[in-house]
Amino acid sequence: MAQKSAKSARRRKTASRAAKAPALTLSSLVPARGSSQARKRVGRGPGSGLGKTSGKGNKGHKARTGGATNPGFEGGQMPLYRRLPKRGFTNPFREENQVVNLSDLKKVSAPEVSPETLYSAGLIGKPGSPVKLLGSGDADRAYTVRGVALSAPARAKIEAAGGKIEG
Repeated sequence: MAQKSAKSARRRKTASRAAKAPALTLSSLVPARGSSQARKRVGRGPGSGLGKTSGKGNKGHKARTGGATNPGFEGGQMPLYRRLPKRGFTNPFREENQVVNLSDLKKVSAPEVSPETLYSAGLIGKPGSPVKLLGSGDADRAYTVRGVALSAPARAKIEAAGGKIEG
């Protein structure tokens, strides 16, 4: 009899514990203890510890609004980007060729080499951008090359393998 009452008491205890545990919902989530801090409220009087100068010290550039220096600032010394001579020109409209080697053409199953076939074989990333075929490797079969720029060695190797170059 004593054993039976002990078992039922244990059951009641676990049942009451399960009832007390709050359901885990988005509204009941809280950050871990000590992981979040209240923001600094500056300029709220001397009692806050961040009154008067608001933790910025006295006067000077860094005490002002927007008072961060620019990344190239060297403390008033003539900055490096102004000391060095300016030369040349960078063309903003430059388009770089996507390069493909002759040795990579083994992945192309079609006898024709064009930007579309190279793209479908995964050799180039953008079919609309210019493509140049370089002479590294050998032409394993006769290719018909269309709409692709070629280096002089690549042109010679393709023609030697019996291939054609169109436009």
